[in-house]
Amino acid sequence: MGIDLPHGHHVKKTNRDAPASKDPYLGLLVKLYRFLARRTDAKFNKVVLKRLFMSRVNRPPLAISRLAKYMKGKEEKIAVIVGNVVDDERLLEVPKLTIAALKVSRSVRARIVGAGGEVLTFDQLALRAPLGQNTVLLRGVKNAREAFKHFGAPGVPHSSAKPYIRSKGRKFEKARGRRGSRGYKV
Repeated sequence: MGIDLPHGHHVKKTNRDAPASKDPYLGLLVKLYRFLARRTDAKFNKVVLKRLFMSRVNRPPLAISRLAKYMKGKEEKIAVIVGNVVDDERLLEVPKLTIAALKVSRSVRARIVGAGGEVLTFDQLALRAPLGQNTVLLRGVKNAREAFKHFGAPGVPHSSAKPYIRSKGRKFEKARGRRGSRGYKV
């Protein structure tokens, strides 16, 4: 019979210490921010490094409209987004912004440069603000994914979870539990 070891001796660390991506450019950014996080006391660099490790689901995109809203009154600062910045056609006028992001869509880049702004890469940001001075660290809305609408149990009282159905019509999941005339309504 084996010996019963006390539990908790082998607790696996689940935090990422490197990105899962094989992208060589991301690897270089990680090298740079690993150095900055180690050699400076700025928490900014530690946060950026941690976000560079994140999966795509945990790096949600940020729309330019939301970015403009968050940067209102802070136009002289640099907006830092560890993720993608995407366009929003509903925003008619883009303010003059300086942003640093992992990826910026072509249309957003054109709109920001057209407004007299600037789009930086993270290596340029490290030269300009090595301690994260005069920056605003932003991120997209994580719960905006369609999948989040389906989390939970649909059809249970007080639940607003969206059921996975083939189609939204008269014949699909509209009977018992969905309307009072068919037994009961949840």
